Amino acid sequence: MGGEGSMAAANNSLKNNRNLLKKKRKSSLAGSYGNLEMAEFPEATPQQLLEIEKKIRNENKQARIKQLIIFAIFMLVFLSFIYYLIN
Repeated sequence: MGGEGSMAAANNSLKNNRNLLKKKRKSSLAGSYGNLEMAEFPEATPQQLLEIEKKIRNENKQARIKQLIIFAIFMLVFLSFIYYLIN
């Protein structure tokens, strides 16, 4: 009968793909994490947390100022270009 060879090839392809999936599942987390030691980090005092917060706020403020300056320069260049096109 016709088509038997193509059906056998399709079955072999499905079988091979299934076998590849099983290999991927096994090797995705190969190894054991049981012997790892967790790093010890010191606890932060409330004073240190306040200093960190102030530092982050100052950095954010400076970043906002830089963004506003860049935006203002861009707008001036854009508006002067538009004015130049109109005249």
